[in-house]
Amino acid sequence: MNTHTLTEHRDIQNWVTARHGQPALRRVPDPSGQVRARLALNFARSAAPTETPSQDDGMSPCSWTAWLAELDRQHLALRVGDQTAFEFVERRDLN
Repeated sequence: MNTHTLTEHRDIQNWVTARHGQPALRRVPDPSGQVRARLALNFARSAAPTETPSQDDGMSPCSWTAWLAELDRQHLALRVGDQTAFEFVERRDLN
């Protein structure tokens, strides 16, 4: 799989929207019980385009502004591959 890392907001948003994705956040408790935001991306399933995303997985749609602000707050970048393959990586690991 061919991968590259995106750090610019415009590049990330363009990559996600070109694949019919939307920004989302999951609220998950950390070991101390504090609820933290975990970044997520929700990609439309081509097999069932009339389905609406399920909210019971803890994933909530959000604005690009909020999502990108959280990406920056957590000092993350997006490593992308073919189709909708992606992972979040620490920006400090890119140097």
